[in-house]
Amino acid sequence: MQKKRTMFEKLWDKHIVSEPKDQPAIIYIDLHLVHEVTSPQAFEGLRMTGRKVRRPDLTIATVDHNITTDETRTEEIKDEIARKQVETIRDNCETNDITLFDVWDKEQGIVHVIGPEQGYTQPGMTIVCGDSHTSTHGAFGSLAFGIGTSEVEHVLATQTLRQRKPKTMKVEFKGALQKGVTAKDMVLKLIGQIGTAGGTGYVMEYTGKAIEDLSMEGRMTICNMSIEGGARAGMIAPDKITYDWMKGRNKVPKGDDWIKSIKEWDLLKTDDGAVYDSYIEVDCENLEPFVSWGTNPSQVLPISSSIPSPDDYDQVIESQSCANALAYMGLNPGTKIEDIKLDRVFIGSCTNARITDLRSAAKIVEGKKVNSNVRAQIMPGSTITKIQAEKEGLDEIFKASGFEWRESGCSMCLGMNPDIIAPGERCASTSNRNFEGRQGKGGRTHLVSPEMAAAAAIEGHFVDVREW
Repeated sequence: MQKKRTMFEKLWDKHIVSEPKDQPAIIYIDLHLVHEVTSPQAFEGLRMTGRKVRRPDLTIATVDHNITTDETRTEEIKDEIARKQVETIRDNCETNDITLFDVWDKEQGIVHVIGPEQGYTQPGMTIVCGDSHTSTHGAFGSLAFGIGTSEVEHVLATQTLRQRKPKTMKVEFKGALQKGVTAKDMVLKLIGQIGTAGGTGYVMEYTGKAIEDLSMEGRMTICNMSIEGGARAGMIAPDKITYDWMKGRNKVPKGDDWIKSIKEWDLLKTDDGAVYDSYIEVDCENLEPFVSWGTNPSQVLPISSSIPSPDDYDQVIESQSCANALAYMGLNPGTKIEDIKLDRVFIGSCTNARITDLRSAAKIVEGKKVNSNVRAQIMPGSTITKIQAEKEGLDEIFKASGFEWRESGCSMCLGMNPDIIAPGERCASTSNRNFEGRQGKGGRTHLVSPEMAAAAAIEGHFVDVREW
């Protein structure tokens, strides 16, 4: 009798090229995503060894990390390192016949937004990129994960990757979400529950009613932050919601091939009776909007909570971590989350900058004004998303409210471009990381959903968007 397999095991088995004894397996890669930051050394390695890109047709590139999102994006980049990285990826893509979506292309955007948006990302694929948030693509039932620079070179040269087989973890989100509670709150709750190392060594498969009810954008948000829980990757089985979202996109199969593909994709779901290595349950029935208060994504609390004290922790290391976070964040124990005032609001990143995120935020701010003490900005995840939002008039809603409407890019998610916050500034961010200096040296980051960020921009402090 054939062994019952999880979705991960089916994809892994299908992509094995070789399994050397006592060595990592060699797996085939269906799609390689490239950006300007982690690729220069990889291409240089190919040149030094006289090798070529094996499958340029399975490789796509974009510029997203280093570029600004204002009107100067097509001008010469002032920072020497950033400019060199952008110039280098242009040269490398031209030399190796790789499709590059540059700043002036309408298909340009954050690498983990444009892949799904244009139909490159499909169920059953193995997908890699020199970026940890490649896990985003697992929302489509693919096995997707970030890789290092030497691994980028290996994939460019061979279209394969050496990997040790991860373990499997089933994460079941039980119950239905209340109005005003989102996928971002679900994943922040999970990370707060298991910690930043809770998923180490695992591929997480997300299941349960709350997952099934999510839009594709919500599912991408969940999978995007798998890495923040320590996981190698996150996956969600494809279903009708997946197919409806994908249908008609540029690179997606058409006609009879589309029907055939769906039949194949339906077989990817985990077999009844398949055994996982670990199981986690998350209760969604009473879930509140979440806000991060510290300096890692596990330091999160519901909006109704107050800032903890180092004395609240039994373990010395946890107590010290809390004390360090409070010192960096400039917060006092006992302060209500809703009393935390803000200087900046950022709605963007590969976590929450898709069209439904922008629509949700626009509903919150329509007819209202951004607080005079807050600088609020919207950076769409791609140029296609920006164009769609402008067709729907979302840009006018944001601009009338007082938001800055910008171009697409990674932007304020990370301090690697001009879109940074100043030392000591406090920012409500829809991105995925709140480490010290993540948005700029000395900057203080609070992770929230687009709805929570939008409401905070209006009030100047955090509020419970369910009651607002």
